[in-house]
Amino acid sequence: MSKLRELFSDTLVYGISSVLARFINYLLVPLHTGVFNTAQYGIIGLVYAAIAFLNVVFTFGMESAYLRYAENRKEAPNVFKTLQLGLFAFASLLCLILYLAMPALLPLMNLAPETSAIFLLMLGILWFDTLSIVPMAELRLTRRAYLFAALKTLNVLINLALNFYLILGLGFGIEAVFLANLAGSFVMTILVWIFTADLLKGSFSKKWVQTAFEFGWPFVPSGIGFVINEMLDRFLLNGMDPANAERLYGAGTTPEDIVGIYNACYKLAVFMLLVVQMYRMAWQPFFMRHAKDGDSRELFGRAFIWYNLFSALLFMVVALFKEQIVAISIPGTEATLIDSAYWGGLEIVPFLLLAYWFHGWYINFSSGVFIKEKTKVFYKITLMGAVITVIANLALIPIFGMVGSATATLLSYGAMATTLGIYSKKVMDVPYRLPESFGLMIALAGLVFAEPWFTTFLNGGEILSKGLILAVGIIVTVVYMRICQVKIDLSQ
Repeated sequence: MSKLRELFSDTLVYGISSVLARFINYLLVPLHTGVFNTAQYGIIGLVYAAIAFLNVVFTFGMESAYLRYAENRKEAPNVFKTLQLGLFAFASLLCLILYLAMPALLPLMNLAPETSAIFLLMLGILWFDTLSIVPMAELRLTRRAYLFAALKTLNVLINLALNFYLILGLGFGIEAVFLANLAGSFVMTILVWIFTADLLKGSFSKKWVQTAFEFGWPFVPSGIGFVINEMLDRFLLNGMDPANAERLYGAGTTPEDIVGIYNACYKLAVFMLLVVQMYRMAWQPFFMRHAKDGDSRELFGRAFIWYNLFSALLFMVVALFKEQIVAISIPGTEATLIDSAYWGGLEIVPFLLLAYWFHGWYINFSSGVFIKEKTKVFYKITLMGAVITVIANLALIPIFGMVGSATATLLSYGAMATTLGIYSKKVMDVPYRLPESFGLMIALAGLVFAEPWFTTFLNGGEILSKGLILAVGIIVTVVYMRICQVKIDLSQ
């Protein structure tokens, strides 16, 4: 149990910083949705989708490669310098290529030639973020979680402050969003370079270039697959037939409006993504440290059970009370957490929460694949997920609009997690208790989607029905925990 406390402690540190950072960053949602119209907010979503896609190519799996090979502290300086110099050259070359291709790429993000400055700001964000990847991974690997958290939080504070100053103080348009982001990334990157500068005393090594490349390249197609799952829906919704947009959401509603609404409501799923991200930050270094322990299989199985506990509770709270959450008033203003013009997309939230819950499963299942160095399976599985995403979006968007797109994301993440779970058990037999875990997810999803029936049964008692469903969900989760713990104990 002490080892799980170690995982929980690191997760908590990353989590507090991530929660704080996300909370601070979430203050931008009422600002942006209150100031910009749905079409403008859609452009912000498209540009950030492009950043997410390009970030995978820029970093080239080097974060994971560093975590894998810098665990040998004698070689860490050599690995650090080699990867950092390699990324410097690679990121600079990619920025040049994208700059030359800018005229052809602007229309993909609904940007006009006069707004090309946003594209240049995007390149700056990508460059600085890429060159912070390896130094930030070093902080995680050496368990300097508090410094990691402080730098991330500083980045967000700078971003937040400049957003308010540039938009409300100076009257900037959507370019302020990216200028503020660039400033935050610049400061964080410079500082993390300073804190990890000693590692540049190592030597550049062609051996580590080859080793890191062989380990890291499968993360590029797998990362692209994940970004397709995560971001392609914005572009597909943007290309939606205008007639379908009006049929589903009313006269005058354009595909650009739908992208903005979808992007805003997607923010509620960030609560689950937050749990997944903070867990991932602690999980990858944790399972590498304990890979050779005699009880590693049982340890990883118990970690998965506890992950499901927190995910289950968060799913229930956010999915049930989404309407109340977006209606929270910002103190001192008339604004709400998300402007009411965007509430029409709230029905997508439960689907996306489930998708991110599955994403956390995928991260758990990656441990055995990392340890056994079978990383090539990642790109095969995520490309499978990407194919599912594309086909499901194309089939469902014309019929169900935003819900169809959210459903496609759920189907993709579910398929990927299940496939990796089956493969992972073959290379490292961890007692994940998958039948019970699927049962938990299905039971809680059934309760949430049955909320209208409960409300009708209770004669319109909406809050009462939500409270009743939450109570039943907690009982189901506790029973799940007890059953899984007992079965893991009996298997030892």
